[in-house]
Amino acid sequence: MAPIDPHSFTDSKQPFAAYITLSLYVDFSTSVIHGCARISLASPRTGPLSLDTRSLTLHSVLDPVSLANIPFSISPPDPIKGCNLVVSLFEQSSFIIVYSTTPSSSALQWLSPSQTFGKKLPFVYTQCQSIHARSVFPCQDTPAARVAYTCRINIPREMSAVMAARHVERRDPISKEVPALACGNSLWCSEDRVVEEFKMEEPVPPYLFAFAVGDLGFREVGPRTRVYAEAAPALLDDAAREFAGTEDMIRQGEQLFGPYEWERFDLLVLPPSFPYGGMENPRMVFLTPTVIKGDASGAQVVAHELAHSWTGNLITNKTNDHFWLNEGFTTYAERRIVEVVQGEDRAALNIGIGWRGLNEEMERFKDKMEFTKLKTNQEGVDPDDVYSQVPYEKGFQFLWRIEREVGRPAFDIFLKKYIATFKFQSIDTETFLDFLKANIPGIEQNIDLQLWTEGTGIPPDAKEPVSNIYSEIVSLANEFKLGRMPREDEVADWQGQQWELYLENLPKSVEASQVLALDERYRLSESKDYEVKVAFLQLAISSNCRDYLGVVEKTLKEVGRMKYLRPLYTALVQGTGKEEEKILAKRVFAEARDFYHPIAKGVVASIFAKHL
Repeated sequence: MAPIDPHSFTDSKQPFAAYITLSLYVDFSTSVIHGCARISLASPRTGPLSLDTRSLTLHSVLDPVSLANIPFSISPPDPIKGCNLVVSLFEQSSFIIVYSTTPSSSALQWLSPSQTFGKKLPFVYTQCQSIHARSVFPCQDTPAARVAYTCRINIPREMSAVMAARHVERRDPISKEVPALACGNSLWCSEDRVVEEFKMEEPVPPYLFAFAVGDLGFREVGPRTRVYAEAAPALLDDAAREFAGTEDMIRQGEQLFGPYEWERFDLLVLPPSFPYGGMENPRMVFLTPTVIKGDASGAQVVAHELAHSWTGNLITNKTNDHFWLNEGFTTYAERRIVEVVQGEDRAALNIGIGWRGLNEEMERFKDKMEFTKLKTNQEGVDPDDVYSQVPYEKGFQFLWRIEREVGRPAFDIFLKKYIATFKFQSIDTETFLDFLKANIPGIEQNIDLQLWTEGTGIPPDAKEPVSNIYSEIVSLANEFKLGRMPREDEVADWQGQQWELYLENLPKSVEASQVLALDERYRLSESKDYEVKVAFLQLAISSNCRDYLGVVEKTLKEVGRMKYLRPLYTALVQGTGKEEEKILAKRVFAEARDFYHPIAKGVVASIFAKHL
């Protein structure tokens, strides 16, 4: 084998799939999807073809014309990559895989009616980044292997489906439209079922495959944007208000980075268990409900996912070793959009919060400095375990450094050319650096490109933001260390991001009495903004202020976003003399784990494995 990706069995000597046709029967009663995947190559092939699978039951591999069996083998499971499905082809340009997912498929979260907003119907959604698409269908699960697809989703008639692809039609099932399926043709064509058909004509990496099925409604918020969520009027109305400015952001993105290539930019607000702030699935961004804050500041997450429409979806990192090419560029692009739409002060706050986060990651990885590099070596490493702010914030700092060197006008021209040159391609760090040096001659004389991309830690020419609002907040945080709490007139116009930056600049632990006094005055533990609440609860835990353990428990049980789970569980179990906190953490996880997405469960389990 000649693998091209440390997280995939995909072989560089074998062709990539050109097109996939998927038929998925969603069975809520068993938490299983019965699937049929027709994989098409650009030309006939004789020889083996390797595909990634994980937690799938393989029933058969068939010739699409004769339906004769095609030989295949499956390797024993690798703890990170799953199983290597090797199909033995003979002058064949396409083949059909008949399979079923299992309840342990890591991309899928199945929610019972009681776990949904409406409490009436179940819900299922996918989260395929980084390497979880292989648990939904067999594929070359590497971002190097971009593929277009069609997908039919067969669901209960009272429900609806959305997908990160163009919606073709909602219709009755057609007899024998699927060549073979484990559940059989009669179930596929049952009167209480309906088929939603989707098409993705642009080639995308497998991690951007995404769908959700549930009791869904929507609101129109712009000419290219609908906001979808569970069909509860209050939830839909709140989401529509929060994201009312989306079209303005799309237009600003187009001015900065070139045409928006995906036609639609719809948003899906998922149940609270969604493990990320947002996921940039093309045409249909997935969002946590925690970004609905009531002051439009949650639109910053939308700006980030929108920016991915150019940097990540249009140009993609070839493997997770080069993840910064997705996230560093997108963080830079997000802040440029925010600066135009919401002002320089808001952008400076974002940069400041990111700067604090980057410094904290240096502490987190002090014993694994490999993961403080932009270009990493993740051989034998689960990308979920080393997911961090480093590719986002160090990547942003690198691009910001280049901008300062050449000037914004010249860098804007470079960015547009970069996106136009590599759109619909997957590239690596070397490709970017070669393009940078060719288009900004002599840049390597003034910026140490190797130190930035392959060096550990934060380079000396990285920069903390400079702005009045940032300086004022940091100054007030420094005064807290001396015992002075901010006056009410000083914080009267603060929103969540100002409080978040303030709390992140406080010492890691203070006197418990100081924590109580701060909360008594400003009620931070009751904040509706989870960024603020979680930052405050971290301070309380690390300051041995046990008055808030009940609030910590409630928070861990009502949201599944890893940005909150990771620091709270880590704070509870890290360090000595915390027996009460450790007992609490284990009990809460045991009670809440069925609510968490499988990716989040794995992250919490790894925190426990390290500290307990």
